[in-house]
Amino acid sequence: MKEGKINHKTYHRSKTVTVFFLCALVLFGLAGRLAYLMVFQSEYYSRKARELHERERSIKAARGRIIDANGKILADNKTVCTVSVIHSQITDAEEVIDVLSKELGLSEEYVRKRVEKYSSIEKIKSNVEKAVGDSIRARALDGVKVDEDYKRYYPYDTLASKALGFTGGDNQGIIGLEVVYEEYLKGEAGTILTVTDAKGVEQDEEGEERVEPVSGRDLYISLDINIQSYATQLAMQTMETKEADRVSILVMNPQNGEILAMADVPEFDLNNPYTLPGGMDALAFSEKKRQELLNAMWRNGCINDTYEPGSTFKIITAAAGLESGAVKPTDTFSCPGFIMVEDRKIRCHKVGGHGAEDFVQGTMNSCNPVFITVGLRIGVERYYSYFRQFGLLDRTGIDLPGEAGTIMHKMENIGPVELATISFGQSFQITPIQLATTAASIVNGGRRITPHFAVRAARADGSDSHSFTYPVREHVVSDETSETMRYILEQVVAEGSGKNGAVEGYKVGGKTATSQTLPRGSGKYIASFLGFAPADNPQVLALAIIHNPKGTYYGGQIAAPVVRQLFENILPYLEEKIYTGK
Repeated sequence: MKEGKINHKTYHRSKTVTVFFLCALVLFGLAGRLAYLMVFQSEYYSRKARELHERERSIKAARGRIIDANGKILADNKTVCTVSVIHSQITDAEEVIDVLSKELGLSEEYVRKRVEKYSSIEKIKSNVEKAVGDSIRARALDGVKVDEDYKRYYPYDTLASKALGFTGGDNQGIIGLEVVYEEYLKGEAGTILTVTDAKGVEQDEEGEERVEPVSGRDLYISLDINIQSYATQLAMQTMETKEADRVSILVMNPQNGEILAMADVPEFDLNNPYTLPGGMDALAFSEKKRQELLNAMWRNGCINDTYEPGSTFKIITAAAGLESGAVKPTDTFSCPGFIMVEDRKIRCHKVGGHGAEDFVQGTMNSCNPVFITVGLRIGVERYYSYFRQFGLLDRTGIDLPGEAGTIMHKMENIGPVELATISFGQSFQITPIQLATTAASIVNGGRRITPHFAVRAARADGSDSHSFTYPVREHVVSDETSETMRYILEQVVAEGSGKNGAVEGYKVGGKTATSQTLPRGSGKYIASFLGFAPADNPQVLALAIIHNPKGTYYGGQIAAPVVRQLFENILPYLEEKIYTGK
C-alpha cells in the first residue's frame, strides 16, 4: 500500500520535472531565436520594414541621340513630365480631380477612377508638356507627384523617317534604327524612393533617396543630312511632276557600304507617327484596318519591298559573263529586234533591232537579245552559282529591320526561257538595297560590302565608345572584271542609253531600266537608274526608282536625270568634304 503511494508520487514528480524541462527548453529556444533575429538578422528585417513604408517612382533615362555624319542631331530628347497620384496621401480628392482633369485635358471620370483607386502609386498621364507639369507642381496638391522624364523629339520631322524610325510611349524603339540599336540608345532608368508612415503619408524628415538614371549612348551614323535633304527634295519633286505612286532614292559609299541617304517618299512625320496619311480620319477605320494603313505608311520600300529590276540587272549578267569567260567586250552580236528561245519570241525594246554590235555596244544599247545570248552561254548551273557568289540569294545584312529576301526561281525550275528573262532582269524580284549592294561590289574591285548606317556609339562625354564593324567578302569578281565593268558602264552614260545621267566635269558610270509591273499588260511601269562616280574609282553610288509614273516611263528619260541632278549637287559637296576633312 505505501509502496503504491510512493510510486504514484514519484511518477507525478517525474512528470512535473519533464514538463518543466520541456518548457525551459522551448523558452531557451525562443530566446535563442529572438537573439538571433535581433542580433544577426537585424539589418535584414530593418531593411524589410523600411521597404514596407517606401514608395518607388521610376525616372526615365535620357535616350541616346542619333547624330548624322556632320554632327547634326536627327533624334533628340524633349523634357516632359509624368503625373501620378498616391491615394493615401490625398487630402482633398475633389480638388485633385478638378485640377488634373482640366490641366491634363482628361475626363473627370477617367481621373476620378485613378484618384480613388487604392494603390501605392497610380499614373495619370505621361509625356505631359513641361509647362503643364510645372503648373500642376506649383499647386502643391497633397498626393500628386510630378516627375520629369523624356520624350523622343525629331528636329527634322519627316526627314529620313523610314530609316530613323521612332519610339513608343515608353521611349522604346518601334521601327528603324531606333529599334535595331535599342541596346545602345535606351539607357538605364533611375528611381525616387520616399518613406511613408503606416497610413501611407510621406515622412518629410526622412527625405527622399534618388538613384540617378544613366543616359543611353549617342548613335553616330553615316547618313548625311545635306544629301538626305536634297535626295528627299528630288524624290518629292519627281513624284509630283510624274504623278508617281512612290519614289525611292538610295545613296551609298560603294567602297565601305555606308548609307549617305535613303529617301522613300512619301515619308511620315516622326513626331506624329500614328497620324494617318492624307488627312484620313482614324475613326473611320477598324483597328485592324488602321494598323494596316500605318504599317503601309511606315514601310521602307528600299529594304522591305522587292521588285523586278529590269535592265539594271544587266550589270550582274555582264559581270557573270565576263567572269565566267562566256563573253568578252569585243564579242559581236546581231540584233534583229527579237530573239527566239525555244518556241518563245522575246523582243528587244528597239523594234527594228540594233543590228551588228559588240558586247560594249550591246550594253550601251541595253539590248535584250545580247544579254539573253550571254545568259544562255553561261548556262543555268553556272549562272546560279554566280547568284550565290555575288550574294544575291542572301540578304545584305543592312542594319534596319524587316529586310526582304530575293525571290528567285529554284535552280531545277529554270529552263531556257526562264534563264533568258532572268538575264535581262525579269521573272524574279530583289530589293533596291540588294541591287545597289551587288552593283557596288562589282564596281569597287570585287568586295561584297555590307550596307549600313551605324558608325559608332558613345556617351555624350565621349566615354564608353563602341565602333561598329561589318563583314566584307573579298573576290566576288576579279579586279579585271571590275575594271572592265567600270569602263563599260561609263560608256553607257557617256554615249549610250544612260546619257541623261551624265554630269559635266565628272566621269559617271551607270545603267538604266524600265520594267513592267505584274500583271503584264497592266500599263504600270517602274523606271530606274543606277549611277556611280567617279567611274574609274567609285566613291558614291545612287539608285533612283520611280513607281508607276504617268506619261513617259522610260528609265533613261525620267530616272537618269534624277541621279544627274543629285550628282550635280552632291559631287562638289563630297569633294569639299574630302578636301577639308569635314
